[in-house]
Amino acid sequence: MSTIELRDSKDCRWDVVSLGEVMLRLDPGEGRTRTTRQFRAWEGGGEYNVARGLRRCFGMKTAVVTALVDNEVGRLVEDLMLQGGVDLSHLKWLPFDGFGGDARNGLNFTERGYGVRGAKGCSDRGHTAVSQLKAGDIDFERIFQKEGARVFHCGGIFAALSESTPEVALEAMKVARSAGTLVSYDLNFRPSLWKSRGGQAKAQEVNREIAQYVDIMLGNEEDFSACLGFEIEGVDENLTKLDTSKFKKMIEQVVAKYPHFKVVGTTLRGAKTATFNDWGAVIWHDGQFHEATRREDLEILDRVGGGDSFASGLLYGILAEKDPATWVEYGAAHGALAMSTPGDTSMATLSEVEALIRGASARIAR
Repeated sequence: MSTIELRDSKDCRWDVVSLGEVMLRLDPGEGRTRTTRQFRAWEGGGEYNVARGLRRCFGMKTAVVTALVDNEVGRLVEDLMLQGGVDLSHLKWLPFDGFGGDARNGLNFTERGYGVRGAKGCSDRGHTAVSQLKAGDIDFERIFQKEGARVFHCGGIFAALSESTPEVALEAMKVARSAGTLVSYDLNFRPSLWKSRGGQAKAQEVNREIAQYVDIMLGNEEDFSACLGFEIEGVDENLTKLDTSKFKKMIEQVVAKYPHFKVVGTTLRGAKTATFNDWGAVIWHDGQFHEATRREDLEILDRVGGGDSFASGLLYGILAEKDPATWVEYGAAHGALAMSTPGDTSMATLSEVEALIRGASARIAR
């Protein structure tokens, strides 16, 4: 059993509220960004993907707090989000000045990779609407005190967007915690976002402050190293091999530094090629480790969103009041299925996740 205390669902409009940027992803499919003549459009964003996965796969009530410029690109992103089912009551629209000088909508060009060619992303998200949010712009008292949410989710991508976004995240976390809402945070280190803002030193300064208000801390090995300063000894640079014991030692250091964490979770990925990865996950809760079923040579179609889908599966297990060993299985299975389809967001169903947890094969279902 778990010692986590959740707000009663009857007292909350939302199971999960996420705060973050939602971009338009332009996907060249099997081609490359630099040579393609066509793109497929998706919506995506680290924090949003978690809320969408919880809504579409797990049937949870979710909302996203974000901002867009009111032009044709912004309305396309809105239309894609509407299809995802995440509530947009707290979407803030900024006026369009005609050319994007005041604010703009973010674009994300991501190619999937194949074999020896790794996936590659190129973001075009400077001066976006959501990066201009400041403390006081969003009525978090309304969201967490009046409407009510069981979990608030944010992440290191949002915190990296500008000097003001960490202040917004902290404001939201403080109000959420005062209302009894659990705070979930995915470190999600992106070197390109911190490059012009002080690199890892700035990332650690920001994320160490944020960590003081987090209940559920998530990330991979690079995230914990770059954002919080923890190192894993003996892990090869390309992570072609997974040694769970080394990750567990790192998590023990994390918990010793931040004893208020209720859950610490990390995905485990051994990237043999862009197409075949070893995939797993481990979490810590109440002094115990729980490791998901290891999937060797998992075939990847599109690796983007695997970690976000792990987060949404884990949060579903917590919200559904499953046992901790089941939390990590939901997370790892959902992440694996999300990487079997294109786009940032999950196309999996709850029945597929539970079948994979039971060990179902990939034989055709008809």
